[in-house]
Amino acid sequence: MDAVVLVHGLWVHGIAMALMRRHIARSGYRVLAYSYPTVRLTLAENAQRLARFCRDISATRLHFVGHSLGGLIVVRMLEHAGGFPPGRIVLAGVPFTGCYAAHRLGRLPGGRAALGRSMAEWLESGRPDFGAEREIGVIAGSRPLGLGCIVAPDLPGPSDGVVSVAETEVPGMRDRIVVHVSHSGMLVSSVVARQTCAFLRDGGFVHT
Repeated sequence: MDAVVLVHGLWVHGIAMALMRRHIARSGYRVLAYSYPTVRLTLAENAQRLARFCRDISATRLHFVGHSLGGLIVVRMLEHAGGFPPGRIVLAGVPFTGCYAAHRLGRLPGGRAALGRSMAEWLESGRPDFGAEREIGVIAGSRPLGLGCIVAPDLPGPSDGVVSVAETEVPGMRDRIVVHVSHSGMLVSSVVARQTCAFLRDGGFVHT
């Protein structure tokens, strides 16, 4: 049976992926929501923890769905860890090329501590080369509603209120779709869940 690992973003817990988990499970997948310390540990440490979690999953195919920081942890893990069953990756609202809003937040008093060690490490490191053996689908949002609009009112658009569409660009991605949802709204959006299932199933999104 195919399994899907959901990895949440900054400042939340795996429970935040509950609605998406339910949607994907209805499509016949075994779905596991992975939780991790989003602020306390480094990106490398969280990637290692995710790899250990995935080693215990028995599946014919193993897919990954990462939201925001969660997607960065997925790609960092796959850069250094191998031997997992084949599968696809969906990155939703993931600032792969960088994050203007995070840079701006980091300059504010207490901002760097709020961002945490994982995001700080991503912003200061090179982009990973995690191979082309997995098809990558990218979901970007175009509803500018979120913390990014407050700390970075000049955030280049279109954006989801935290991450701009341009920042979601991943070299070699198989497909990308822009939906009218906010950054946090992706977690509860039935449209995002349906598009995620479409990519996991077919390797492409439903463009209308």
